[in-house]
Amino acid sequence: VLPSPDGPAPSVSITEIRQYLRAQDIPFHDGYSCLHTPSLFTGERGDQLLSANAPFTLFIDKTTGSFLCTATLAEGTWQDFQANVEMRHRGITPIPPASSEEMEEEMRQAREDARCIWERALPLWELLDEKETKETKALFGISQVSDATLKRFGVRYLRTARSLVFPWFSPQDATLRGLKLVRVEKKGGTITYVEETLPRFDSYRNLFGLSLIGRRDTELVLTGWELDALALHQAAGVASVALPRGASCLPPTLLPYLERFKRITLWLGEDLRSWEAAKLFARKLSLKRCSLVRPGNLHPRPLEALNQGLNVTKILRSALLASHKSIVSFRQLREEVFGELVNTDQVSGVKWTRFPELNKLLKGHRRGELTIFTGPTGSGKTTFISEYALDLCMQGVSTLWGSFEINNVRLAKIMLTQFAGRRLEDQLELYDEWADRFEELPLYFMTFHGQQNIKTVIDTMQHAVYMYDITHVVVDNLQFMMGHEHISVDR
Repeated sequence: VLPSPDGPAPSVSITEIRQYLRAQDIPFHDGYSCLHTPSLFTGERGDQLLSANAPFTLFIDKTTGSFLCTATLAEGTWQDFQANVEMRHRGITPIPPASSEEMEEEMRQAREDARCIWERALPLWELLDEKETKETKALFGISQVSDATLKRFGVRYLRTARSLVFPWFSPQDATLRGLKLVRVEKKGGTITYVEETLPRFDSYRNLFGLSLIGRRDTELVLTGWELDALALHQAAGVASVALPRGASCLPPTLLPYLERFKRITLWLGEDLRSWEAAKLFARKLSLKRCSLVRPGNLHPRPLEALNQGLNVTKILRSALLASHKSIVSFRQLREEVFGELVNTDQVSGVKWTRFPELNKLLKGHRRGELTIFTGPTGSGKTTFISEYALDLCMQGVSTLWGSFEINNVRLAKIMLTQFAGRRLEDQLELYDEWADRFEELPLYFMTFHGQQNIKTVIDTMQHAVYMYDITHVVVDNLQFMMGHEHISVDR
């Protein structure tokens, strides 16, 4: 249903990568989360060795071995990289691994759609009258954000959809590659922001604001929302970017663009889920250069801090270092303990909206906990757990399903029916509309079925956690995964 790892990519260790580069006489240096080398896809051709004087624009992920060339946007797996090195030795010009024609066409169409929307959208300060501008800014909570800031970041407004439009420009030639549309929905007294991306979110890899950062900037603030990046720049004058999917995911393909910064402060939001995500992302980015803004009443998200007139620079200075020694004193824990007391409701985890009784028992979904559901065959374990997982997934909890008993098509059909809340077989004309909405969920499926080698399954889970920042894994069920002969063994 969504891009799932087709089993784990053959694993490669950082030691093997370094040994291979040395053996091939490819110059490299160690970065925070990547190794930097000259690109195979630019500069001199043929079997000449790569020059140490060439710009180091190719980045190899230390965890997965995948590479990205920021000069040509060529990317691929570690195996693709090795194949291109072999081609170079044979005097053949390396070619970037190609996407499928279908994907290329989809991306081309998305860019065309984005261009049409972009041309129809108006700069916010050019709306018909001042009243409309004021009302629009108030609706999005950005009355304090100046026109100069909106102009700098290129934010526009699409009247027909009542949405703010955030552009994604190519880092190479500043052409428009995609858009994010954000609109406000009011339900009762609560306000929710609804986002839509072109291209679709799994292909939307934009660090909003990155193109505005100067080459000499070595410090950066990473936020979870475009409007927060605007507020930070205006209030503190700092280089700030927004992640494409907020606190739910930091795609590894974006890591090369963050390599040049010596210090990164993560200020993702005001809730504890953002805090958990910040700690997870700091591990990907290298703990030694990261600082985290701890959420709480005194540290709301950046836009809220600007609106409240708080000293944003002071909040940034109070950020905690992500790397820590093995022993801490209570003085270092004091602020975090206070945060847990203030946010007692959030500490108990992500609450289920459909199962209030379950919240009383389990206190919500909390990371690092294992929950076991047992019951006889046909008692509804899979049906219940798919609804239980879907409830969390709809609240942004990235979920990985390992369905060893029923195949993924049947499972997806059950979940789609639960998501739509109707029998779609009786209303097939609604299928595409619901399928499009379902596709936007952070939901991934393992492609295993029946008995499996437990190491392969664990490797796949670890790969998915790194790639998609999975925070909830479902195994259905243990008996099928292990095979019946293992039931007596306490594995």
